[in-house]
Amino acid sequence: MSHTELWPHFSEGNQLELLETGAEFFPALEAAIETARSDVFIETYILKYDIVGRCLISAMRRAAARGVSVRLLVDGFGSRRFVEDHHQMMLDSGIHMLVYRREFSRWALRRHRLRRLHRKLAVIDGKVAFVGGINLAHDYPSHIPEHPRHDYTLRIEGPLLRAIQSTVKHVWELVVWASLKHRFHLNNLPQPQGLPAGSVSAALVIRDNVRHRRDIENAYLGAIEKARHRILIANAYFLPGRRFRRALVSAAQRGVEVTILLQGQVEYRLQHWATQALYPSLIGHGIRIFEYQRSYLHAKVAVIDDQWATVGSSNIDPFSLLLAREANIIARDSAFASQLRQSVERAMQEGAQALSMAFWTKKSIPARAMRWLAYGMVRMAVGISGYGRGKEGL
Repeated sequence: MSHTELWPHFSEGNQLELLETGAEFFPALEAAIETARSDVFIETYILKYDIVGRCLISAMRRAAARGVSVRLLVDGFGSRRFVEDHHQMMLDSGIHMLVYRREFSRWALRRHRLRRLHRKLAVIDGKVAFVGGINLAHDYPSHIPEHPRHDYTLRIEGPLLRAIQSTVKHVWELVVWASLKHRFHLNNLPQPQGLPAGSVSAALVIRDNVRHRRDIENAYLGAIEKARHRILIANAYFLPGRRFRRALVSAAQRGVEVTILLQGQVEYRLQHWATQALYPSLIGHGIRIFEYQRSYLHAKVAVIDDQWATVGSSNIDPFSLLLAREANIIARDSAFASQLRQSVERAMQEGAQALSMAFWTKKSIPARAMRWLAYGMVRMAVGISGYGRGKEGL
């Protein structure tokens, strides 16, 4: 079956506002919470009790105090310190807070241990939503205080709110059931009216472990297979499987300009080295690779032919594509795609370095070996978890 046959459901008449870094996202989210009248839903992988977290939590507490139903879902691993220190405070403030998979053992690689809530979603009164890749935490690294992590979130209005609220509601009910061991349904939520708010055709694409296991990956593959001119991908953690790599190579071989912007600052050395092990093959097939050095690159976005674009939480690695709960927005709109492309290209011009084959050939044999060893270790971790086997593995 062609990947294009697995295309997600698009709705017309949406408004998408591109928010770049926390400097634009955090004030927009806070303002939406401050004006909420009935319901606030927030999902995040990381919530910290820092300058950003305290500001947003204060807005949530004020909303709860005026009678708004505030529901906060955090990941039990990504937000474990916040859960340990502040869970009761949130409950005492009238905020309904749940934890997705509270227990985590770093030595246990059973597949359910690696299934995390990596989505970053918010829905306010069924009227406005936020979907993207920015966590609720101060995004200026301590050793690079002048530049934030480079990432994106979308502020959304329009018919797409129906799908976003539906998935947030569904996951909340699942976590209630898993935590409290009884069925629970949210029946009194204000339903999004679905009225047009703009002109963008867009779809919500999610990844879970039941019905939507490969939806995000297949959406990427379908768009890459149709590309005719240009593919631009910016991704924090890039370790695609063979299908994905073959699709990119095939695009480059038919004359498509393929450009990938990746992490240059080392945040997690094992993943960073594993990604670099793929550079010789990709560069050798004509794919341009840039590493972002100005700060940490946390973006999970792509633009294809200035017609197709995606912004979301999903990295192109086995942990996002095979294990975690993720959410991306896909837009079919030339104006939005051009805006996103220009933003990524500006980031490349301001803080990225182009790589050539010399990046690899100048490395010592031990340095190359370490990168292949890192790649093998990631493969082993995915294999132990029960994924990555067969032709669709790493």
